[in-house]
Amino acid sequence: MRGLRDKLAIVTGGGGGIGRHICLRLAEEGCGIGVMDLNATAAGETADAVRAAGGRASVQAVDITDHAAVATAVQNLQEEFGAIDILVNNAAWDRGMPFLETSPEFWEKVIGVNYVGPLNLHHTVLPVMLAQGHGKVINISSDAGRVGSTGEAVYAGCKAAVLGFGKSVAREVAKAGICVNAICPGPTDTQMLYDATGEGEFGEKLRAGLQRAIPMRRLGKPEDIAGVVAFLASEEAGFITGQVISVSGGLSMVG
Repeated sequence: MRGLRDKLAIVTGGGGGIGRHICLRLAEEGCGIGVMDLNATAAGETADAVRAAGGRASVQAVDITDHAAVATAVQNLQEEFGAIDILVNNAAWDRGMPFLETSPEFWEKVIGVNYVGPLNLHHTVLPVMLAQGHGKVINISSDAGRVGSTGEAVYAGCKAAVLGFGKSVAREVAKAGICVNAICPGPTDTQMLYDATGEGEFGEKLRAGLQRAIPMRRLGKPEDIAGVVAFLASEEAGFITGQVISVSGGLSMVG
């Protein structure tokens, strides 16, 4: 991809699953990686993998729901790398259950990680990008936010909010040379999918049903999303902003 070498990319939730693959894919293109994750051990393992492949990485163990902590982490990365060129809001959390079985405490956690976290990152990173006169923001939303998902009502609501928020911000910062886009994964083979669908025979049947419903007849893989992130972060996507791309094997075909 053009224009990625020596750029600095912040990836939230970079400690595992989709986030780790995004970190490794961007590092493969020559980006330095700021790995943000609440789990310092997992973030460190991702950073080690990036370095083992010859890349640069810095770990910032941070709770993205804490604005002050995010601001400090962003400042640390800016001082270390000199710029912040790419922001990937990937961190997510959910537990699958019918809405009426959820509680306000559950809502608070889901909203905090999936919506307040991206707000905090935009609020602290965009001023840096505006001062630079360039930047790419990629928000990892979900097809649940486009079409809904049984057992994920609060999560789907947050992911829909990220789409509306991202399009609004894209309009505000476009003239400054900053692109803001979103990727909506469909069912993807990660631990989060297992957490949402449950273990045992019921969970296996549910995941098998999802796989049958996907026209390509397989679950998504983290690397499927990572490749699209690399494209949107590159100069190849320099005239694309405010857009939403589903990576779902054809499960959702939204116009």
